[in-house]
Amino acid sequence: MQTVNIHEAKTHLSRLLSRISAGEEIIISKAGKPVARLVPWREPCEKRQPGRDRGKFLVPEDFDAPLPDDLLGDFET
Repeated sequence: MQTVNIHEAKTHLSRLLSRISAGEEIIISKAGKPVARLVPWREPCEKRQPGRDRGKFLVPEDFDAPLPDDLLGDFET
């Protein structure tokens, strides 16, 4: 992550944006202290809605039943 001062950021904004769009992050500083971080834009994630997939999967009655011995042996060392 590179740090640039405000003057350099204003002067070379187009170049910095090209680097940011390639995935880099750049810190802008004023008097040697960080004041901003430039990062690539990402579309916001869709907000989760509880119960949206209700009914798409049914848990079998024997879901928590013990495994058969032959299958259980595959998990034990």
